[in-house]
Amino acid sequence: MPAIAWWVPLAVSAAWATLMVVLEQRFPATPGQRLFRDGFFLDFFWYTLFEGAVMGFVIGALIRFIDDSTHWSRLHLVSSWPVGLQLAFFWVTHDFYIYWFHRFQHKNRYFWRTHEAHHSGKDVDWLSGSRSHALEILINQTVEYAPIVLLGAHPAVAAMKGMLDATWGMFIHSNIGIRMGILQYLLNGPEMHRWHHACEEKREYNFATKIALWDFLFGTAYRPGREPERFGLWGDPPFPKGYFAQHLWAFRPLPALPAKPAAADARPPGVAA
Repeated sequence: MPAIAWWVPLAVSAAWATLMVVLEQRFPATPGQRLFRDGFFLDFFWYTLFEGAVMGFVIGALIRFIDDSTHWSRLHLVSSWPVGLQLAFFWVTHDFYIYWFHRFQHKNRYFWRTHEAHHSGKDVDWLSGSRSHALEILINQTVEYAPIVLLGAHPAVAAMKGMLDATWGMFIHSNIGIRMGILQYLLNGPEMHRWHHACEEKREYNFATKIALWDFLFGTAYRPGREPERFGLWGDPPFPKGYFAQHLWAFRPLPALPAKPAAADARPPGVAA
């Protein structure tokens, strides 16, 4: 199988984005939501184009450095596999990692700072998934693409996986009122993922990105059968609107943890201290 030309993933992603916009306008989950909503330019120019180009260069250089230092790709550990099997292997294993790392980000107050920007938008649509802190991208996409290179996968695998990630990310965030029926138990769609961005209840659920089965297997699935009414950060805390301000905001001082209650005196009655 020949390598995929550099422009093919871009063309596929652009065509898919156009389809998402058309379907959002025709079958909106949240009627009345504007195409050029608040933060559209931020998400499209700064997060999609600018950050995508910069982090692509940085992560590519990092993976080349690792490979030059270890020469692991020369072992060709998966090179003999059919390309379809290679793609399926990396697609499933990375998605399993993302499910658990995503849950960890929501539980750990340090790593939440790298994920907070992704939840800051008050409108969720095909473009919302692009809003992610550069540190989050550095971690997740290095973990995603380094094994593809270091295990000796076919060059087309990285391009095909990138196209799948981009198109699926647009779909699960899209403002499309779709119900996937029994398929939702296996593959993720906007029906569940838009609830992950909701701020109606102080709950955390639907951490899966592409394979919804993880949420059902590990008890984090939430499927109420209706659309959320509000999106954004719980409690509507102040959050900057600029790209660089949002990145710096992640490094603001952490609030002090609540003091632990003093341990009860375990001495039996009548025993002197």
